[in-house]
Amino acid sequence: MNQYETVFILTPVLSDEQMKETVAKFKKILTDKGAEILNEETWGLKKMAYPIQKKSTGFYCLLEFKAEPEVINTLETGYRRDERVIRFITVKLDKYAAQYAEKRRIKLGKKEEA
Repeated sequence: MNQYETVFILTPVLSDEQMKETVAKFKKILTDKGAEILNEETWGLKKMAYPIQKKSTGFYCLLEFKAEPEVINTLETGYRRDERVIRFITVKLDKYAAQYAEKRRIKLGKKEEA
């Protein structure tokens, strides 16, 4: 199993509940295919560097997971079919990036506890 990180931007016209529902949909796609979700972060509504589809803001979400390579095609097909997704990127993490991501998760966990 490889470790991956995917970031996707959702359209800003969604309500908070619709945004959470969409994130849950993609998490379900991953778990149904046997992926193990390591981390989920919702960065919230942020301004984009340039307009995409005449929108200058979007809901940013990050999912970090371990999965087989075949799962990525299914996930990205789901992104393409969902009109709420403006942009997405999925990256395979090498051992150094995975170590960094783990340190980052621990650091964020400590911040949330405080």
